Amino acid sequence: MSETEAPELSVVVPVRNEADNILPLLREIHVVLKNRMAFEVIYVDDGSTDATPERLKEARRLYSRLVVLRHRTGCGQSRAVATGIRAARAPLVATLDGDGQNDPADLPALVEAWRAADEAVRPGLMITGWRAARRDDPLRRLSSLVANRVRSALLGDGIPDSGSGVKLLPRALFLDLPYFDHMHRFMAALVIRAGGRVETVRVNHRPRERGQSKYGMWDRLWVGLVDLLGVMWLIRRSSRPVIETVE
Repeated sequence: MSETEAPELSVVVPVRNEADNILPLLREIHVVLKNRMAFEVIYVDDGSTDATPERLKEARRLYSRLVVLRHRTGCGQSRAVATGIRAARAPLVATLDGDGQNDPADLPALVEAWRAADEAVRPGLMITGWRAARRDDPLRRLSSLVANRVRSALLGDGIPDSGSGVKLLPRALFLDLPYFDHMHRFMAALVIRAGGRVETVRVNHRPRERGQSKYGMWDRLWVGLVDLLGVMWLIRRSSRPVIETVE
């Protein structure tokens, strides 16, 4: 694919203090996509305090398809995702976590699932990854299991893994969703609220090889409960009109 060609896909990767994961993950993304489609990669550095900015500068010299954006201070993963998607040039965007646990080799399957849908459905269709075999420690697996079951029961979105960082959707669809902090955990419910559809594709999940997780079980739990109540409020107060053309 020509590096000057307009991208078909923008891959957005939010990172904070992931210096050791920058180059290995970028290398994988390029190997997977370079012969499949025109693409760009957008890294959003969410106020890193380690060597992440330096690694990203090095990466810019190696990969011409790479765009690097930076928040001067940490604003959270949802804001970093939103910053990247707003800057994207492609009509279709994918997201990956920057810790290396998401496998870029899964991206083509998400793209194919989206392309296989009816043309009338695609503008409102999000494909989300399901990490059926989690490679986390037992405590983190337990917290995610509980969170997914509670969320699914209260929101009725039918998604087994809302916390997966592997997602693909039209850029315009994301921009129509209401933004709030931590919204990335509720994107399926928000897409359905907007009248869209969500499909799930099983994806690979890998153990973290470098760096440390930036959050724990209990801080996610309490913040997540507050956000869950807010999303329930949004859903109950939403309405989708049936629009008719008057001749």
